[in-house]
Amino acid sequence: MSDKSASISGQLQTDLLIIGGGIMGLWAAMQAERRGIRTLLVDGGPFAGGASGGLLGALMPHMPDKWNEKKQLQFDALLSLEGEIAALEADTGLSAGYRRSGRLIPLPKPHLRAIAERHSGEALSNWHQGDDQFFWNVLESSPCGAGWPADEFSAGGLVLDTFAARVSPRGLTRMIAERLRKTKCVRVVEGCGVERIDVASGTATLGDGSTIAFGHTVIAAGHQSFPLLSSFGPKLEKPLGQPVKGQAALLRADVSPDLPLLYLDGLYIVPHEGGQLAIGSTSENCFGEPYSTDGLLDDLLARACQLAPMLGGAEVIERWAGLRPKAVDRDPMVGVHPDADRVVALTGGFKVSFGLAHVLADAALDAVEGKAMSLPESFSLAHHLRVAAG
Repeated sequence: MSDKSASISGQLQTDLLIIGGGIMGLWAAMQAERRGIRTLLVDGGPFAGGASGGLLGALMPHMPDKWNEKKQLQFDALLSLEGEIAALEADTGLSAGYRRSGRLIPLPKPHLRAIAERHSGEALSNWHQGDDQFFWNVLESSPCGAGWPADEFSAGGLVLDTFAARVSPRGLTRMIAERLRKTKCVRVVEGCGVERIDVASGTATLGDGSTIAFGHTVIAAGHQSFPLLSSFGPKLEKPLGQPVKGQAALLRADVSPDLPLLYLDGLYIVPHEGGQLAIGSTSENCFGEPYSTDGLLDDLLARACQLAPMLGGAEVIERWAGLRPKAVDRDPMVGVHPDADRVVALTGGFKVSFGLAHVLADAALDAVEGKAMSLPESFSLAHHLRVAAG
């Protein structure tokens, strides 16, 4: 069932209340539906109206060296996401714009080649699962021909990473939301945010004055999760997290959607379907205007045209800015609040959310059901609370 109005009269109790309809909250509602949990998903605006409604959609693995449980978790999540998306596309008839297109990383300095060659062997050891083997190939020149990227950036050659992929953030979130609107045990409500949570009584007051009784609540409201989660338990010495501003642009360009992503020093160039291409992104800890673009995006576009000269003169069809959630210790923040056992966090991970959200949401639902989460300890809400407590 779906409601786009603020009113939710007629449903005053739910087993699970999910606060926030971005990529984390949407996946949490999907996992709840699969488990048969009676759920209400609410958002103060439209679903994916914040950072999850961005443009970029780069799904890039961690470097294959110094392998650890966090890198393994992300690798497994990125691999399983392909099947998750395929199943949703078959179920809804919609497209998420997913493609395992790979990634080209130019090596601007000759000495970087030796490092890249070492990583190539490490990828053989670490980037595999069953029959799936992915590669970190070191090349002399681009397999895509001149201009992708410009030769001047490849003094040490290039890396072709065959594991990276891309997805349309808006396509994926729209598809999950449409799937949820067809379910029986999940009700979705847009335009009605949570004003207050009373953990003792297990109730939440919404923006329209409605009071909802819940068994558990998953707080997946992006950067707005941090003050909510900080309101339970002792006062913290540091903020539990902060918003980080990102700016990106969407171009119309005559480039093939089969081209691999380009990545260099924080600059992403991501070909999408329909002759569109995303450029991103900034990571601004300090900013005045959170939702407007400025000269930093202009600089990003200029760098993109240097890296891929074929983009010169391409039409900019959208300029985007939004706030992403960065937890106090950078890793995603998931798990039961130690001072409020009805409350489960599902936020953070501002650079890796789209690749990990389905796995993190599943772990959050384990926490709701009283099961142990299969996540690194540094991902736990309890860990982040300790860091914020000083």
